[in-house]
Order: sequence, then C-alpha cells, then structure tokens
Amino acid sequence: MRVLRASLSLSKTCVRAPGSVTLKKVLINSCRSCSSHPFPNERIRNIGISAHIDSGKTTLTERVLYYTGRIAKIHEVKGKDGVGATMDSMELERQRGITIQSAATYTEWKNNNINIIDTPGHVDFTIEVERALRVLDGAVLVLCAVGGVQCQTITVNRQMKRYNVPFLTFINKLDRLGANPNRALQQLRTKLNHNAAFVNIPIGLEGNMRGVIDLIEERSIYFEEPFGGIIRYDEIPAEFRAEASDRRLELVECVANVDEILGETFLEEKVPTTDDLKAALRRATVQRLFTPVLVGTALKNKGVQPLLDAVVDYLPNPTEVKNYAILNDEQKSKIQMDPVRDSSNPFVGLAFKLEAGRFGQLTYVRVYQGCAKKGDFIHNTRTSKKVRIQRLLRLHADQMEDVDEVYAGDICALFGIDCASGDTFTSQANSNLSMESIHIPDPVISMSIKPHNKNDQEKFSKGINRFTREDPTFRVHYDTESQETIISGMGELHLEIYSQRMEREYNCSCVMGKPKVAFRESIAEPVEFEFVHKKQSGGAGQYGKVIGVLEPLGSENYTKLEFEDQTIGPNVPKQFVPAVERGFRYACEKGHLSGQKISGVRFILEDGAHHMVDSNEYSFFCAGEGALRQAMEKGSLIILEPIMSVEVVLPVEFQGVVIAGINRRSGVIVGQDGTDGYCTVFADVPLNKMFGYSTELRSCTEGKGNYTMDYNRYQPCLPATQEELVHKHLEATGQLHLVKTNKYKN
Repeated sequence: MRVLRASLSLSKTCVRAPGSVTLKKVLINSCRSCSSHPFPNERIRNIGISAHIDSGKTTLTERVLYYTGRIAKIHEVKGKDGVGATMDSMELERQRGITIQSAATYTEWKNNNINIIDTPGHVDFTIEVERALRVLDGAVLVLCAVGGVQCQTITVNRQMKRYNVPFLTFINKLDRLGANPNRALQQLRTKLNHNAAFVNIPIGLEGNMRGVIDLIEERSIYFEEPFGGIIRYDEIPAEFRAEASDRRLELVECVANVDEILGETFLEEKVPTTDDLKAALRRATVQRLFTPVLVGTALKNKGVQPLLDAVVDYLPNPTEVKNYAILNDEQKSKIQMDPVRDSSNPFVGLAFKLEAGRFGQLTYVRVYQGCAKKGDFIHNTRTSKKVRIQRLLRLHADQMEDVDEVYAGDICALFGIDCASGDTFTSQANSNLSMESIHIPDPVISMSIKPHNKNDQEKFSKGINRFTREDPTFRVHYDTESQETIISGMGELHLEIYSQRMEREYNCSCVMGKPKVAFRESIAEPVEFEFVHKKQSGGAGQYGKVIGVLEPLGSENYTKLEFEDQTIGPNVPKQFVPAVERGFRYACEKGHLSGQKISGVRFILEDGAHHMVDSNEYSFFCAGEGALRQAMEKGSLIILEPIMSVEVVLPVEFQGVVIAGINRRSGVIVGQDGTDGYCTVFADVPLNKMFGYSTELRSCTEGKGNYTMDYNRYQPCLPATQEELVHKHLEATGQLHLVKTNKYKN
C-alpha cells in the first residue's frame, strides 16, 4: 500500500515538474507521513541495538529500515558504492566502518511505531550505550554466530541489568564460516546466566543457510529475492522436524519454569496453544525472566522480519516499564511517572545526549510524562532556568523532521536549549524533580594535546568545549606543571577520534603526546604520624597538632580514600575534624614519590592538640596536609597501575606468538577458549604496556586477530616500572642531581 501511495505521488509530481524528484525521496516522504500521526502506548516500542564490535548491529538496523519502508535502498557499512549505512552518518564512521556515535531513528512495522537507537560496539564509546539504555524500554542484543558472547557483550549485559532493560537476542552472521548458534546460546546461559531458548532455528548454516523455522507457529520461513523482502511460509523440512520438536519442547520448558500460568499447563501435560505460548513469552521477557533467541544473517537478508515481529510481540511498551523521578528533598523519595499520552499530567523529560548541529546545540530528550508542544516553556530543574521550545524534532540518523508536539514515550530532539547531559526538564517551575541519573564510567587513559598551529588556539578551545559537553567520559584539564592540555577518555581510539574530528570539523590539526596512564601512589604497611603545624609571625598565629596512623586499604579498595575520626575528648575540637580531612584529601592530589595521586589509604585521626587562640580551620587543614606528607616520607611507598582485562581473538596457528607477546608486556594469561580454528585468549595486562598493541597484533596474525580491553583493577607495579616512573619524576622536577637512588624505598 505504501509503495502504491509513493508511486501515485511520484506520477503526480512528475506531471508537474518532470525530473524534479526521485523515487527514493518520495518513498522517504511517504514513510514520514505514515508515521506522523500519534500512536497509542500499546503500539510504541523504544528499543536499542547493542552488541560487541563487528557483530552486525548497523547492518541489522539498515535491513530493519529497509523492510519497514523507512529507506528505499540498502547500503552496506563498507559497501563498494561508497555511500555507507544510513545510521553511520558521520564521515569518520563511513571511512572507518565503525559506529562512533549512537544514532536515533523511527519506523513503522505492522502499524506499530518503533523508535530505534543504534549504538557503538567499541568499549571506547561505552557512554553512548550507557545513555541509550538509560532511556529505552527494551533492547536487541546481537551476538556473532562465530564469536558468541565476547568481552563487550558482557559489558552491555551489565548495562542492561543496571537499567533493568528487557531484551531479545539475535544471533547474527549465520552465513560465516564456523557459525555455531548452539554454542552462542550455551554461552548466553553459562557466561551471562540467562534463561534463554531458541524461538526460531536456522535451516542450514554457513553457505547453506536457506531460511528459519518458527518454533511457535511450527512452520518454515524463506526470504526470497530481491533482498529478502518477499516472505514465503512452508512446512518444516523433513530432516529438521525432530530438531524443531525438541527445541520447541525446550522453549516451553524454559518459559514454564518462570511463568506460573504456562507452568500449570505444562504440569498438566497439556500442549499450549500458540497464543498461550506467545502471552507467556511476553510476560517472562518483560520481567527479564526469559530471553528469546532468534537467528539469521542480516548481510544475506534472512531472519530480520521475524525479529521485528518479536520486538512487537515480546518487548514492552512504555506503560509496561516503571520509570521514577527523584524528589530532591531530604527523604529523596521516588515518584512514579504516568505514561498516559495526553496533556493531563505535567511534562517531564530527560536530556540524555547532546550534539552540536548546524543550527546550534541539538538535545536528545526522552519524554516520560505529559506532553510538550512547540512554543511551550519548560524548566531545567538543575539550573532552574526557564527555556522556550523553539524547534521540536524527530530524527532519522542525520535527517530531521519538525513536529508540533510529543507525548510520553516519545524520543525527540530540541534545538537551542542550553543544558548538560542528564538534565531533567519539567513544565512546572518549582517541581524540584530529577530523573534517575546516568552511570558515567571513569576515564582510563590520558594524552597531551595541543594545536599544531598556535594561531588555531581559539578553534581548539571551541572544539574542546563542545566535545566535553557532548561526551561526559571525555575529560579535559590543564596541567600547570607540564603546561600541557591533558585529555582523558576510555581508550586510544576514543582520543584519536576526537583529534581527527577536531581537524575535520574545526580545521584545527592537533599534535598528541604519548598517553599518560593514571598511576596511583600508596603505602605497603601502616605508618604512624605526629605532625604539628605551628606558625608565629606577629599578630594571630596558627597552631594545629594531629596524631594518628596512615594505613593501606585492601586491594579491592585501591582507588578509594578513607578518613576515620577516632579522637576522644577535646584535644581536637570536633569543628576542626572536617578541616583535617580536607587537608588530607588535598595532599592526596599529588604524591611524594612520582607526583601521581595518592589512593588506597585510610587516614585514622587518633589524637592531637589545639591552642585556645591560635587554632582555626586553616591550621588544622595544614596539619592534615602535613601529616599525610610526613607519613608518606616515612612509609614504604608503592606505585599502583591500572590492569586491563584483555580478550584476544585469533586463529589457532598464531596462538603461541600472541601469548609470547602478552608475556613480554607483563601480562598474565587467565584463560583460553577455542573452537573451529579460532581461539580466544583472556589476559590481565598493565595498561602502561598496552600502547601500540593493536599494530603488533595485526602484524603477527596477518591482520586476522583483534582484541578488546576493559578496566579491571589497580595493583602494585613491577619494581622496574616504579624505578622508571620515579626517575622520570625527579628528572622533570629538576631533583635528579640532588637525590640519590636509595632515597626512596620500594
């Protein structure tokens, strides 16, 4: 019907102005008009597509948009036509063939509106996944049929659990050599601890993949050319009937274990009807008690339409997900949002992502309650500022469509709103509400950066300011000692991408220095301290004395600082104890040994003394600061370094040389897994030793190996590394010729 409407529109337009329009444009406009009318909550799905690197997320999204009529032609991620996938709208994404920014779109399937956010797979861009899952009601977890559950899959699963997001699993790339969906399902159960079962199974694998078998409807589905758009239903082939019967029974058992209604039917040994099984599947999936597993190959156009049906059938609509706002009072009480799609409730929305567009700042907003209209005034609950909605948009990758109003459950964008990521907007001035915040991971790597040309300093500052507003994991600070601008992020690729964007978008080429790893200083054993801060130079004096112990925390708390007040009596007045803690924490900003931050210590204040006249907060601040420095000078110091969990996937024939390379980098092999000619090596490696590993891995595996890494923990570094860091610090501060090598203790 949509294509017929498009063709009629095309014929009318051609009569008016021949050659002025293309079929592609008319199809897109036709789709827009179809999805512009308001949908009831029951027919809305807000989903994200998340997975490990190169699992086929963007390719899958491209097929979803094509089969739903949102786009007129399929373009591949690294296609020969050079156009690139629709959702990879940034030039860098198309050039590299990876997703860097999450992209939003919306489409329509069987009269249901589906809002989709395609997210990156690299750990460097994990904040994009984090804030997408925060505002979505459901998700599709894509697994590679060859790789199965991989490093970033575990991270995404952790994020879904954090925000309580129900999800489907789609096992992709069944056309690849070595595809094994059964192994991927088993890993889903063992590594991620999910109650999962197949909802459909493949008819053949690798080059023989012909279609899928629907276990619920008990029929086979074939996807005919062109581009798998024509679906043909048939009986289950004879050679697959036994497996289909076993898998269907397994599916019923898995759902019956977590759903009471189906469980009763199962115990009575009755065969559940198709409708009963679908209803039970939906109940279990929405409650995160069961994970339906579908199969297919997006690149070969097979299995995508059943996935769309499953999204509509099993994932929740906005009324089935409970969202809460926090009332900023003493009790921090929670208020449940009402998802009714009308203007009877006050508007509440969360700004979850910022982007600098051609017309100013573009703010992505998820509406949780009420209605917002173009021209309305809304209030930022963090800044208490009142702003007017000048433009209200719905997004399709980098294309925009103006709309007049949005309701609860919608994902939209605003132009010209000055805010930060995570701000809450309401229609009431004094509502004092804020939506539950987004988890932001700490940066793991730092590099120095400066503009190649000193005259580009203004462009450089503009770019840095914009990127820090857009990305909460991208941090910038100026090091007064080295007089360098230091940028911190989630990995080498993360920082490299921003350097390239600076050149492309601001015409400001940058020079980046060797990444600086966030080392930490600590102590190996408890140290007693007794420090007096005394100053008498005419007028009011300063006096503060502190006595106590500085002790190390356990290895699981190496990144923390703790302060404990054990004073008894009036020797240290209680009003001065916070000043001692501030002085201690201030002194921890720079260590004695290598100039790094101090962490993993507990400052125990046991006693002290004060003067009736000369003691004040500043005196005890200086006393706390001096006490820490005294203890660090007396103590046995260690330097802590970040350890990364590294997962290397490579052909078996290169296993020996890769393990030797990890050992050379002071890595510890913690596990191995192998199947079908490929093996996965799991190792813990110091981050300081991981720079340049990507090039080394490619060269020693003939370009067939790849790796991912994620922050794991801090641990004491090797004596040689500690000596090197201390030597560099002494050299940088001009103390090398004054200090003997035995001045410090390892």
